[in-house]
Amino acid sequence: MSIPRLELLNISKRYPTVVANDDISLAVAPGEIHAILGENGAGKSTLMKIIYGAVTPDSGSISFNGKEVAIANPAAARALGIGMVFQHFSLFESLTVVENIALTLGGRQDMKSLGRRVSEVSQRYGLPIDPARLVHHLSVGERQRVEIVRCLLQNPQLLILDEPTSVLTPQAVRQLFHTLRRLADEGVSLLYISHKLHEIRDLCHSATVLQSGRVTGTVDPTRESPQSLARLMIGRDLPVCSAPPYQGVIRPRLEISGLSLTPDDPFAPSLKDIRLTLSAGEIIGIAGVSGNGQAELLAALSGETTVAPEAIRLDGRPIGHYHAGRRRKIGLGFVPEERLGRGAAANLSLGDNSLLTAHRRGLVRHGLIDHKAVRAFAAAVIARFDVRGASPASAARRLSGGNLQKFIVGREVAQNPQVMIVAQPTWGVDVGAAVFLRQTLLDLARSGVAILVVSEELEELFEICDRIAVMADGRLSEAIPTRETDSEKIGLMMAGAQEPASNEEVPHVPA
Repeated sequence: MSIPRLELLNISKRYPTVVANDDISLAVAPGEIHAILGENGAGKSTLMKIIYGAVTPDSGSISFNGKEVAIANPAAARALGIGMVFQHFSLFESLTVVENIALTLGGRQDMKSLGRRVSEVSQRYGLPIDPARLVHHLSVGERQRVEIVRCLLQNPQLLILDEPTSVLTPQAVRQLFHTLRRLADEGVSLLYISHKLHEIRDLCHSATVLQSGRVTGTVDPTRESPQSLARLMIGRDLPVCSAPPYQGVIRPRLEISGLSLTPDDPFAPSLKDIRLTLSAGEIIGIAGVSGNGQAELLAALSGETTVAPEAIRLDGRPIGHYHAGRRRKIGLGFVPEERLGRGAAANLSLGDNSLLTAHRRGLVRHGLIDHKAVRAFAAAVIARFDVRGASPASAARRLSGGNLQKFIVGREVAQNPQVMIVAQPTWGVDVGAAVFLRQTLLDLARSGVAILVVSEELEELFEICDRIAVMADGRLSEAIPTRETDSEKIGLMMAGAQEPASNEEVPHVPA
């Protein structure tokens, strides 16, 4: 047998309240695409950070190309030939794309020459990005492209990818898989984390399964079904979402009419005459490639950006000029796409993060914080949404991405909104938790709440949405009943291969 590219022996990492990795051993061969499977909190991200030098293990050894190594930091990992695409991006928001990339390459860089390389590599691999744009103007999907391109420019021998397809179209996923297979054929080893079990079966040669920080098995995913992989991960059969018909009164809850907006960012698309009517009991999904106006639309709907009063109506009331707090007060819930920084403050406890949006729900009395009520509210969200390894005192940054997402969604649902706007609801969430969150949104809608979901996860949109619209170049297509279209057609519209239909809107009766 050839010498493993990477070999881990008895790796353990303990924190005060949890054992993240417990005596883990695995090997990855040159040219192998090796999946790491497990629920949120199973220890996947911690293990990857150990390999990348971002976390130091308490015990165990790491060998790279047959030699035992001590990876003190990410710079040492990159020097060995290890690259990583994080689920939570490691980018400086005040710098441009090319400046961020230059920081990881070392030495002095000719920025014009590097910019051309970035453009060439991004186009070659189907991940287009403008090297001159400031990162804080980029959507989540565009930031993910930057991370992937940055790693590819380093010519890695081992590439770690943590949920790399979360915000890509089906066509872009196929292009990325083509790239990854080509890298594997050239001898690059890949460690691949994804909760999309069909991706694991299509792409990976082998898979190691983690539960509660321990290895529970290694399998050939091509010989497994999505159901059997789910059982290996969560120890039970995967539940299925139920979407009963809405039995309540059909009436418009959120009406968008003639919404146009020119953003401050000269690189961002302008919103052009957006029209949409969202009714009680209905879930409408908005699909689209990141950077086509979704972020600008979310800012306008949430109140981060104000617009003409009549452009947005909530239950008939013009609210376009209302700021975010005033919109929340009258029943608008909002889950942003970026968890840390916008959805939650990383260093604050979950209790204090509850205050950020739910302070009007009895958590503040006579201008003073009711700490008992704050703890009770956070504890109720943690229990109801199965936020694992957490308490009201836990800092948000200590949670895995999926568990933090469950808390943020739960915090908004617990406030009983009349209209709910959710961006990327199950990004990076394990299969069991994803079904739970989707069922939560379905149940919320069927209780009479109107829900708008912005997601690039087409499988998700088709599972929970009554209608789907496509965002392309700042325009919103007509919302098409889900049963009258399919993911390929929507994917082509997202990529601009088909003209979006007129966005003239009429009220819709939910299924």
